[in-house]
Amino acid sequence: MKIRIGQGIDFHRLEKDIRLWLGGINVPSEKGFSAHSDGDILLHAICDAILGAAGFEDIGHQFPDTDPQYKNIDSRILLKRSFDLIKKSGYHIINIDSTVCLEKPKIAPFIPEMKAIISNILETVPENISIKATTTEKLGFIGKEEGAIAIAIALLEK
Repeated sequence: MKIRIGQGIDFHRLEKDIRLWLGGINVPSEKGFSAHSDGDILLHAICDAILGAAGFEDIGHQFPDTDPQYKNIDSRILLKRSFDLIKKSGYHIINIDSTVCLEKPKIAPFIPEMKAIISNILETVPENISIKATTTEKLGFIGKEEGAIAIAIALLEK
């Protein structure tokens, strides 16, 4: 048995008139993430966490934003492809712990659906996926609603 841990982090700017994709779902919001893909910071952080734990390079290397095939891509596809890479190397998910730091909208009501989507992609149970939400109490770029951040830690077993 081989256990490995990885961490991932992602930031994106928030802009009006863009859909907000977070945890694989479209969350009702006045602003969304400006990005090459759909900008789902939570799924991007989880991708980097599982890729890093398995010893792979980050999602920017795996799915470069200079490649037009990834323009506006659904981040659930990126998570699935990341998971397929680690699975081929013999790893499975023990658990994922993540935090989203976003002033608004409040995402707590959407977390069960996010966990269901993520656990399905990662071939595990929702209880193995933790998603927490916090704000910065109006401080910094997050507090000013200019952007957001997601952090994830993955524990894998081979």
